[in-house]
Amino acid sequence: MAVSPYIVKLRAHVGHDLLLLPGVTGVVRDDAGRVLLARRGDNGRWSLPAGVVDPGEQPAEAVVREVWEETGVRVVVDRIAGVATHPVVYPNGDACEYLNVWFRCRPVGGHPRADGDESTEVAWFTPDALPELDEWARLRLDTAAAPDDTPWYARPGEHHPALCRPDAL
Repeated sequence: MAVSPYIVKLRAHVGHDLLLLPGVTGVVRDDAGRVLLARRGDNGRWSLPAGVVDPGEQPAEAVVREVWEETGVRVVVDRIAGVATHPVVYPNGDACEYLNVWFRCRPVGGHPRADGDESTEVAWFTPDALPELDEWARLRLDTAAAPDDTPWYARPGEHHPALCRPDAL
């Protein structure tokens, strides 16, 4: 997986210790209601396109970039769908907690294709034929599909199961 030079520099100082990082996710639905998913290069699981916000980059810019890089699909952001922290421990022992902002997006160009690194397969899925998704992907997908425009967030004291445990990738 491509690692940001910024994170490489941080890791040189902190090793595998916990880093709090800004992240974004694109929940992309086309006019037919299909969802864009990518099979991750690190663990083979289907997931929503996501990544880290680079220094100096706004979250909406980052999600447009990440979706393009991982899937070959150009998107525009319709709205913020939610925000939450999410812990992850990578196979090499690196611990991260992402402050993730997920956006409801729609495609405006490009063609689905895997990048061969972060994604090994990219496809559109109808909501009734989704592959197996973890709780974290489900939370973002479901909240982005909400009919109102109110972003989801964990209320004070709320402990949603998708947010409470580090996922080993």
